[in-house]
Amino acid sequence: MRTLLLLAILAHTATAAEWTISTFAGTGVKGGSGDGGPARAAQIDNPFGVVRGPDGAIWFCEYTGQRIRRVAPDGTISTIAGTGEKGYSGDGGHALQATFNLPHELRFDAKGDLYIVDMTNHAVRKIDMATRMITTIAGNGKPGYSGDGGLARAAQLKQPHSIQFGPEGDLYICDIGNHVIRKIDMKTGTIRTFAGIGKAGPTPDGAPIAGTPLKGPRSLDFDKEGNLWLATREGNQVFKFDLRAGKIFHIAGTGKSGFTGNGGPAKEATLSGPKGISVDAEGNVWLADCESHSIRMINMKTGKLELIAGLNQKGDGPDGDPLGCKMARPHGVFCDADGTVFIGDSESHRVRLLKKK
Repeated sequence: MRTLLLLAILAHTATAAEWTISTFAGTGVKGGSGDGGPARAAQIDNPFGVVRGPDGAIWFCEYTGQRIRRVAPDGTISTIAGTGEKGYSGDGGHALQATFNLPHELRFDAKGDLYIVDMTNHAVRKIDMATRMITTIAGNGKPGYSGDGGLARAAQLKQPHSIQFGPEGDLYICDIGNHVIRKIDMKTGTIRTFAGIGKAGPTPDGAPIAGTPLKGPRSLDFDKEGNLWLATREGNQVFKFDLRAGKIFHIAGTGKSGFTGNGGPAKEATLSGPKGISVDAEGNVWLADCESHSIRMINMKTGKLELIAGLNQKGDGPDGDPLGCKMARPHGVFCDADGTVFIGDSESHRVRLLKKK
């Protein structure tokens, strides 16, 4: 069976062969040590969201480490927020004294301030990078689905997972527990439902954004044309939201869970709980396909789904060949401007990177 699996993978490696994989941060041992030293020698704890900051550093959240950490351009790691304890405290004070409850993803706004999804505090929090003071900007800390039309701080969210700023500067939130995408007008601070109807359902190709159900909206990103891209966790699909046309288009995944279709049409492939999505400079769409322990990419020129890293087997693989590197439930993926792809390889307790040869 293993031989057949590897043969199937190798039949579609033309794209994967162009890449190498290496460890960027973490030793593979779960922990929180190493601040002030090289990131590769540090212990990290379940990295999820990864992003490059305006300072040139790589930032990531530790989901079970309850911290936000930063790797400087010289490779030195430090903790920026969180005590390491689980909780919901610290608003109005320094971010290092705050507590989180499973921080899931992080993004920077145009001013350079940092926003964090604090998942099981049902909130989105902000760190003012000039003062390092932390505040809550969305969610009242209680799970629910309320507050549309009012201030985001007073609204209820239910296990928000992913955030991203749209081209107009507003903040979009994957409110996965409510099967909706919420949107905060950053000028007024008000929140509304952007997509979804509050319960899970099928998302037909070409359907209008307004009034169409979603099934587990998990992770989102924007491309350079201003389209919103969404990976659905329970839906096992990828959609493009054309904001100008007001429509949703099906791009990948049959809706069934699986690991088929590598090298073939993306719409005919099966996905396995995609947890992260990122659009690269060429418009290709990268997925952290969590439950297949792999990184897969939708080539938008060909419409095909390519396997780039991992082999549908959980583990902690070596640097070098991406298809020889086992991963363990990766949740984060981030395409850098230079084409490098960073991976939050969560249960391997590493941040990895893919580079073109």
